Parts: sequence; structure tokens; C-alpha cells
Amino acid sequence: MSRFFVAPRLIVLLVALLSFDLLPARAVSLTEQIAATAPMPGETVDHTAWTKLLETYVKPGPDGLNRVDYATFKVGGQADLKAYLLRLQATDPMKLGRNERFAFLANLYNAKTIDIVLDAYPVKSIKDIALGGGLVAAVTGGPWKAKVIKLGTHDLSLDDIEHGLLRKALKDPRVHYAVNCASIGCPNLKVRAFTGADLDTQLDTAARAYVNSSRGVRIDNGKLVVSSIYHWFKDDFGGTDAGVITHLRKYADPPLAAQLAKLKSLSDHGYDWSLNDTAR
Repeated sequence: MSRFFVAPRLIVLLVALLSFDLLPARAVSLTEQIAATAPMPGETVDHTAWTKLLETYVKPGPDGLNRVDYATFKVGGQADLKAYLLRLQATDPMKLGRNERFAFLANLYNAKTIDIVLDAYPVKSIKDIALGGGLVAAVTGGPWKAKVIKLGTHDLSLDDIEHGLLRKALKDPRVHYAVNCASIGCPNLKVRAFTGADLDTQLDTAARAYVNSSRGVRIDNGKLVVSSIYHWFKDDFGGTDAGVITHLRKYADPPLAAQLAKLKSLSDHGYDWSLNDTAR
């Protein structure tokens, strides 16, 4: 009896193995590619054109908020911005080292966001810009789910870049201080492009600036009120209120850090979606 049953089992196993070998290999996603080990040292990307545009049209204010002169930018700088974006889209991020890859994606996101706002300007909020992208985009507003970037063979949305490539692949909570959504509630759009060589310093500086601003953190009558960024993306900051507070204390100036040390939870959160426009 045992011989009768062994042969069919072997046949089934052989058929299964042969069938598996004949299946096409699963395509590796761009997120997996970006997360893969980067070359050392890798190539670099010239972001001089982006820095020049930022220095010209981003205006730091006495209140600590960097605003953009969109009206002047649209007339005098958008053609150069579109040329810069075309150069970025011709770049192969897999040839870049890890920090250079991060800087490339952050600059790509920010430059395309400004380009989208300039195309639609004047607007009161980026959420008023509808580019399609499905039912969710229709409900929530904004351009984030529309495919607006071509990188190699991949059509990408702003959400793909932020959430799929930066957050999921590179896994650094400081990404939230790097990408700018053209809104007052967001961490500042910087006056210089991110670069691989200076990335860690730039990200830490951006984190400190936001955490120590009222847009990022404030304490009202002993209650901790934070940017909605720390609510929406709590998992990136440890997944708990305590994890968020630990992160905030890392970048807080001493007086704020001392206050945060006495707090156990977040009381509220908020976000201003008004356009970060010098005209406002």
C-alpha cells in the first residue's frame, strides 16, 4: 500500500516545483529599490538651480515662518523650476548613496509642490487644487494623489514620494521636517536645497526650528498642543504620546524641554492649511 501512495506524492511535488520555476519573478517595487543598500559613495545631484530659486523667492519672516512670493515666482522663475524638475526626473536614484537619495527625493517633492501651486496660482490653499487621483482625492482635496512625476518607468504622485519612498523606504521621522506642503502649518520650506553631504545637519536644524515654533509645539495652561503632523503620523514618532514627547524633547530648546519633561500625553493638535504666501 505504501508504494502505491509514494509515487503520486512525488509526482505532485515535482509538478509543483516545475510550475514554481516557470512563474515570472515578482517585480521589485520602487519602494523596495529605494530601501535597498545604496552604493558607496554613489553619484551626486546638482541642486544649485533649486537653491537659487529658493534664495530668490522664499522670504523668511520675523515670526519664524518662511513664506513664498508666488506671484513673482510664477512670472520670473517657474520656467527655471520646470527645467530643474525635468533634470531631476532624468536622474536614476539607484545610483545615489542613501543621504543623496533622501535629499534628491525631498527636493523633488518640494519643487513639484511649488510647481503645482504656481500652475494654479492664485489660490488660498493647496487643498483647493484638484488634479484627480480617485475618490479619496475628491473627498480630501489637494493634488497629492495625482500622478505628476515620471521617474524612470514609474508614474508617481506626491503621496508616492512622501509615504512610499521617503517614509516607508528610508524610515527617518525627520522626513516630516523636509517635505513642505505649501501651507502655514507645515515645517518651513528652506532657503537652500537639501544635499546628501549636509543632510543630517539640515534635517536636525529643520526639526529644531519646527519643534520650537508655535506651529509645531505649544503648551497652553499645562496642556500640550502639537501640530497635527504628530497625530497623523504618530507611528513615525514611536507610536505613542510618550514616543512623540521623547522625540520633541530631543529637539526642544532647554525651557521647552523642561516643560515637556513634566507632561505625559498630547492634549490637542491642529494645522493651518492656508497657503504660505507672502501676499497673506
